Amino acid sequence: AGSRSAPARRASVRARAVEAPANLERLRITTPWEDAQITLKEEFGMTEAEIAAAGELSDEDLNEAYETMQLCRDFENECNQAYMAGKIRGFMHLDNGQESIPALLKNAIRKTDLKHSYYRDHCHALACGVDAGAVMAELFGRDGGTCRGTGGSMHVYDMETNFQGGWALVAEQLPYAVGAARSIVLDKHLGTGEAEDRIAIVFVGEGGAQNGRMAECLNAAAKENLPILFLVIDNGRAINTFTKDVAQNQEVFNQGKHYGIPGVLADGQNVQDTLRIGRAAINHVRTKGPAILQVHTFRFNGHSPADPEHERNRKDEKRWARAACDPIKIFEESSDAARVDVEGCTKRAKEEVRKALEFANASPPPPPTLAAELEYPDPTGTVDYSKREPEMGLAKAEEVTAATVPAETLTALKGRIDALRAMASAPTGISIGDAVNLAILEEMVRDPTCVAHAEDLQAGSSYNIPANTQQAFGTLRAADEIIDEGHFIGKALGEAMNGYRPIVELMNANFGIYGMAELSSAGNTYATTGGQFNMPMTVIGAGGTAPNQSLGAEHSQPFHAYIMGIPGLKICSASKPQEAYGLAKSMIRDNGPGVLLLPVKLMKTRGPLTVDNFLPLHKATLQHEASDDAIARGKAVTVLTYLHGTKESEDAIEILKTEGYDVDLIELTCLKPFDKETVETSLKRTHKLAILDESTRSGGVGATMSALVAETLFDELDAPVLRLCMEDAPVPYATEMEKEMVKRASDLVAGVKSMC
Repeated sequence: AGSRSAPARRASVRARAVEAPANLERLRITTPWEDAQITLKEEFGMTEAEIAAAGELSDEDLNEAYETMQLCRDFENECNQAYMAGKIRGFMHLDNGQESIPALLKNAIRKTDLKHSYYRDHCHALACGVDAGAVMAELFGRDGGTCRGTGGSMHVYDMETNFQGGWALVAEQLPYAVGAARSIVLDKHLGTGEAEDRIAIVFVGEGGAQNGRMAECLNAAAKENLPILFLVIDNGRAINTFTKDVAQNQEVFNQGKHYGIPGVLADGQNVQDTLRIGRAAINHVRTKGPAILQVHTFRFNGHSPADPEHERNRKDEKRWARAACDPIKIFEESSDAARVDVEGCTKRAKEEVRKALEFANASPPPPPTLAAELEYPDPTGTVDYSKREPEMGLAKAEEVTAATVPAETLTALKGRIDALRAMASAPTGISIGDAVNLAILEEMVRDPTCVAHAEDLQAGSSYNIPANTQQAFGTLRAADEIIDEGHFIGKALGEAMNGYRPIVELMNANFGIYGMAELSSAGNTYATTGGQFNMPMTVIGAGGTAPNQSLGAEHSQPFHAYIMGIPGLKICSASKPQEAYGLAKSMIRDNGPGVLLLPVKLMKTRGPLTVDNFLPLHKATLQHEASDDAIARGKAVTVLTYLHGTKESEDAIEILKTEGYDVDLIELTCLKPFDKETVETSLKRTHKLAILDESTRSGGVGATMSALVAETLFDELDAPVLRLCMEDAPVPYATEMEKEMVKRASDLVAGVKSMC
């Protein structure tokens, strides 16, 4: 575009002066800087000096903006060619027509700011300083890519520039960015951060902004006055559907009014106005609090190269917009173009794209083993959690805690911890809930990067798990949350990417169903980022299905089975205080995401606890060993179980022993990864396996375990695996029906006898 002659540019002006086709339903808007200033004064409370600073565009600003737009246009055009040539695969989403937004990023967003984009992320990454060659190589699936080829087009990450995605599920990035903004505030609170006017910026389409996550995140941003900019890219289409067809109100910039968050609209076809208005909004976030910037644009390409664009008027709109609404052409025809070295900027942009292609083509493919190597940040069994210090070191951590927790509060907290430790060694023992609470309090006082999220947190939730955290550490480190687990799991994910160790308490594990997308992304993040971002997040919930539970179907779902298929999650369970405490301590110190499941009907059950114990996250626990006599007589069976099944099995053992049978009882304190070694050791003795399972026959934990045993330990079996599991029907409330659904001690007794 920059190399055209002046007559050619004037000709294009005449072409664009032609009226838009009559069938178009969305036209260009204008947001003159003079009008925008009124909004900035009235809604943002900006001073004349602040407005003047935002509105002053230097020659350097304009040259940088033009070169950035040309870089993005050329980069995306080459991506399109590479896609057609088969060098880029999967889904790809191009940004042509929306280049004023990366121009703003280049101008006003800093390296230290935390950026969360969506699946149309290439140009955002380039403008934020991510190397063009690394971005192109990532799209090519090469080892030199930003994520070593693990992420691809929709998942560009770069730790060096704090570019934190590339997220592919629409609107999922919103709570992650809120968590990132909280990490900035936490850094200030703890005195550990740099550049204290840092901000978080999150990109979302106007269609994605209709998602309920937007309202939740605006509420959170307002409640804690977080430094976050919601940048809404409004191209009028949710994929191809007209947003107006599904949204009652498309003025996303006004969504924040209910929460006291100001918003402003900019014409994305006018890069000068976008720069001025955008810089004003960004300055507000840096100095005052959250804001919304909605940029009205036109996307020149389909949603992706595979998009047939069959929706009404789409092709007519695209043809017209390319001629009449191109931000690059519009700038070239403005008086400001005379202040820009058009040819020089264009040449440099083309050269950068050429080098990017050269680098991507020369970069080798990643090793085939890389995906498996990136499953967990802490590979199975490699970490002694008792010796892992806080990232800042123990001495610094103690100093920060002393500086941020009042002395009298810290004294009271240590008194509470001492009382719980005394309870653990008392004859009556300690409850599971209190054991986990002890683990959390110890870790939060030891490491100030540990933070907690829960509903009803002030009151200790349902089982005391997060009790006393807010009273001791304040609302920033111990946050009471709205009733949406996906929201606060998402915030925890954003914190975990930025140096914190969030602990999420679900109250009831089944409530985690609301957060399946966020849990999935937590499990994927370390690998998808090519190993750049750890994900030290612990999710704790009481769940499972106990006999005679009488909670009905929704509170009796096998959430543990639902999450078994999420890669990258370590999933543990505990039926006793000893295991609950030891697993919680280790999981909090692990650098990857973990889920600790507890038995909902046994949370107040007391038992002994050895404090300061750290259990491995990859080992099952042998809770009872069958006698040698029973083994010799062929009257012993290996039993795998977890949660309430452990107690049911112990009750069954007492009955079985009176009749000459016995059991190797293995509690699956680690549901994933599979502890083959412990199971194999037992099967070499008993050669028979029964699984007492609190999940359904189809897709349940028992199904996974029996398949793994059949695949890897088949030669040790003298009989088919016996699965005592829930049937596929929903768990009923009435006891008479529930007995047929949920297996218990009596079923295990009968099962063991039948196998022997």
